Amino acid sequence: MQYKALIIIPTYNEIENISEIVPVVLNKDDAFHVLVVDDGSPDGTANAVKDMQVNYGDRLHLIEREGKQGLGTAYIRGFKFGLEYGYDYILEMDADFSHDPNVLPSLIECCASGADVAVGSRYIKGGGIKDWSMDRLFLSYGASLFVRFITWIPVKDTTAGFVCYKRAVLERINLDGIRFIGYAFQIEMKYTAYRLGFKLKEVPITFKDREKGTSKMNTSIVKEAILGVVQMRLRKYD
Repeated sequence: MQYKALIIIPTYNEIENISEIVPVVLNKDDAFHVLVVDDGSPDGTANAVKDMQVNYGDRLHLIEREGKQGLGTAYIRGFKFGLEYGYDYILEMDADFSHDPNVLPSLIECCASGADVAVGSRYIKGGGIKDWSMDRLFLSYGASLFVRFITWIPVKDTTAGFVCYKRAVLERINLDGIRFIGYAFQIEMKYTAYRLGFKLKEVPITFKDREKGTSKMNTSIVKEAILGVVQMRLRKYD
């Protein structure tokens, strides 16, 4: 199977992780390229990427933005980059190894075998979570249940951020019309693809809490997701 895949990694203060995650991802497959979208990290994350570009050339790309603009806008910028440069599969991935790079080929294979969107899922058979507190697990699983109840989307891990899209999906979605930039962004992208008639399939993953750096999760992000789901359900899609 010949293809080109772009793995988008958004960053803000990921200096402790970026120099480790990029080589691991690029060494998985020669067809893999990485795009780091950095929101002006004061810790030098972007400079670390530039240092690695000497070794990886056109397989490692960097977009630098001014200040924190949100996860969703970082991915939208990355999606547009991937479409412009002809990638067949475009993937989302965290920088902190909470998403196992070994699963990347499985996500792509899932799409190659018939899915339009492959979701790395914690909440299907074979999936799981390591090193989370019970309250964080309850919040995450409860949020996914809430989303499924309101939207009827056939995905158990609706808030997952380890995702592979076929380019046809991103070509069809009005990326400039995606409204949410935080936690709700992941829900909105899946729900939009579903409403447009694309096939979503889940691939089991074990999600591991970050060992280095600081989590970006906060209560305002969760609030955005809860309030945004109802708005999504009422919107028209075509």
